[in-house]
Amino acid sequence: MIVRPAMTAAALAAALLAAACAREAPKAAPLRPVLTERVGVAAAAAAPTYAGEVRSRVEQALAFRIAGKISERLVDAGATVRAGQVLARLDPVDAALAADAAEAQRRLADADLRRFRELREKNFVSQAALDSRETTLKASAAQAELARNQSAYTVLRADQDGVVGQVLAEVGQVVAAGQPVFRVARLDVPEVAIAIPEGRLPEVRQAKQAEVTLWADAARSYPAKLREVAAVADPATRTYAARVALLEADAAVALGMSASVRFSAGTAAERLTIPQAALFQKDGKPAVWLVGDDATVALRAVEVARYTDGRVELAGGLARGERIVVAGVHKLAAGERIRVAERGAGTAVADLAAAK
Repeated sequence: MIVRPAMTAAALAAALLAAACAREAPKAAPLRPVLTERVGVAAAAAAPTYAGEVRSRVEQALAFRIAGKISERLVDAGATVRAGQVLARLDPVDAALAADAAEAQRRLADADLRRFRELREKNFVSQAALDSRETTLKASAAQAELARNQSAYTVLRADQDGVVGQVLAEVGQVVAAGQPVFRVARLDVPEVAIAIPEGRLPEVRQAKQAEVTLWADAARSYPAKLREVAAVADPATRTYAARVALLEADAAVALGMSASVRFSAGTAAERLTIPQAALFQKDGKPAVWLVGDDATVALRAVEVARYTDGRVELAGGLARGERIVVAGVHKLAAGERIRVAERGAGTAVADLAAAK
């Protein structure tokens, strides 16, 4: 059989067309993953944070005013007490005997004075002898009053509302006068005790606002303010003890909790900061890669106020909340579309490795 040339050309064209259709379309190049952050968000997180403990502004060490043996303890650690509530008692026998003896001396001096007054009316004794007996009565009366007071000191009462933080003595223990038995803290004036390095002291003193976050609930923060700073640094740690008062504390704030304190200038003119790695030079001037809503990048000139430790303080050029590139700025081109990797995300490290 003879094959016609026209048929051969048609078959060849069909075969070539089928082969072309069978090929897969070329895949588009994958987007470059780029580490980014929003201006003002990471800056707040990068501010120095001080770890501390929630304490009460007023903490009292309660003690008996006389020595004795503890016969009764009525509260435990953690108990909430009211002003005037009885906390503990001493054995009252010795104090009662001392009060009885002092009262007997007072009565004797009173009877002696009455006799001397009668004798003075009859001019049997001198006025000096009568004055001596009057003085003896006053001294005996004062001693009797003191003994009665000391008898009342066998009962230890709370001076104010609060919570018992520590119990420092037990029943049967003999305590000296003034030896602490309880440590009671007020609940209405919570503070956070922190230690400030000497290099950060000027910055903390100039801060107008503070923010406290409890480790038990990191999602919530409380406004606070610096109340006091120690005048002398601790000789061992070379840090200054400070107290930060909580302004809007609630029931979730418990004494002894761990907390973090962050200070800020708190003014409308507070400057934004960005990482130094985000800076790019354009015509010898600083700029940053701004990420648009469509994930494309464009250069934005910025004005640098000063360079700090690892970051750059801006005088202008960016607004709070804008997203910028913070790593690999020298590998980008204007208008390039990227895959956004948020700083702090779990995939940021893998994305960054893939981008190299």
